[in-house]
Amino acid sequence: MAESKGALLAKSVQKHAGRAKEKFLQNFGKVDRTADEIFDEHLQNFTRQQNAANRLQKEFNNYIRCIRAMQTASKTLMDSLNEIYESNWVGHDLLYVQAQNIEMLWQDFSHKLADQVLIPLNTYQSQFPEMRKKMDKRGRKLVDYDSQRHSYQALLANPKKRDDAKVAKAKESLEEAKHTYEVLNSELHDELPALHDSRVLFLVTNLQTLFSAEQVFHGETAKVYAELEMIVDKLANDCQRGSYTLKKSSPKSPKSPSGNNNSIDSAPPSPARSPVEELSTPPPAAATTPPPSSPTPPPDLEPPAPAPADSPPQVNGNAKPGPGGSPNNNKHVEELYDIPVVRAGSSSEEGSERRGAGVAGATTDNLPPGVLYRVKATYKYTREDVDELSFDVGEVISVVEYDDPEEQEEGWLMGVKEGSGEKGMFPANFTRPL
Repeated sequence: MAESKGALLAKSVQKHAGRAKEKFLQNFGKVDRTADEIFDEHLQNFTRQQNAANRLQKEFNNYIRCIRAMQTASKTLMDSLNEIYESNWVGHDLLYVQAQNIEMLWQDFSHKLADQVLIPLNTYQSQFPEMRKKMDKRGRKLVDYDSQRHSYQALLANPKKRDDAKVAKAKESLEEAKHTYEVLNSELHDELPALHDSRVLFLVTNLQTLFSAEQVFHGETAKVYAELEMIVDKLANDCQRGSYTLKKSSPKSPKSPSGNNNSIDSAPPSPARSPVEELSTPPPAAATTPPPSSPTPPPDLEPPAPAPADSPPQVNGNAKPGPGGSPNNNKHVEELYDIPVVRAGSSSEEGSERRGAGVAGATTDNLPPGVLYRVKATYKYTREDVDELSFDVGEVISVVEYDDPEEQEEGWLMGVKEGSGEKGMFPANFTRPL
């Protein structure tokens, strides 16, 4: 067995060496080469056909990948639309059904392209590597034939040194090489033209399948998108009629401390009336008739009843903060927030008169820039919105102006909690001015 393998290896090496020598001599014009112009034409046609098939396969594989990416993107988009399309809107259920229809159309389209277009294209393209191997083998057998032909001719060219046994053996090898070459050459002369002619029928069938699948997909998806457009049009009409318009809620009203805010008093205070309300509201009937023994003071000199000490102040929500906030903006604070201020050097009568108005005075002297006045929390407050400010009883808050005066709401102030620097809105009646 070892000798047999060695003999086969030696024979293979001898063949490769002989072919290399023959090609070398042919390339340098030392010996002639068997010409076949018809086969050369078939070879050129085959090369062009193979290049076209390779390109078509490459581009169609890329197209399939893009179609599958679009299929995934379409599903993600429709899933998002189903999530954001609110359940009470017109056509909610129909939108979900049409989204499922689109997904099925994409799946069917992708499967058709893969099964009916890509698989036949791969089968068509797979012929070329096999045919190329056969053509390469034919080329090797042609070199062997030429080599045997030249050896035989060399023996015949020297009659003096002619060895009949060698001549006979060379002739036998020549006939064998010629037969092997001619069989392969004859097969390729039949197969190459047939393969070249098949390109037209294949291309027609493949493209018809592709274009038909495209037509069906786009036609059916067009119908689905027409239905989706009608759904959105109905939603637009309902919106114009105000079907989904929320009732505008009134601005935030001052909140009263509740049990979960840990009020310092057993009963939550109600917002105290402003001095104008106190003076304009007629006293109860029982209080309008003084006892006979007591002199009745003139109405314009009688001070209003003081508000309870623990009652949070009333903030005039109609007033909006304007520019300012300097330490000497007493008039600004009084006008905007209806809070009397205690000025440096004011008389005790003036202070008592203001305190009799029902609201404790706010000091605006020696405040940092931008601070209108300071308040102290009389009740704990836990914010309910992200733009609000939470605080505990006793914390001090610097009242500042709203960034946008139009956002100011009745009974609410904008403040910065001292110590932490947190900023937000808070109900005025949970605090008292300092």
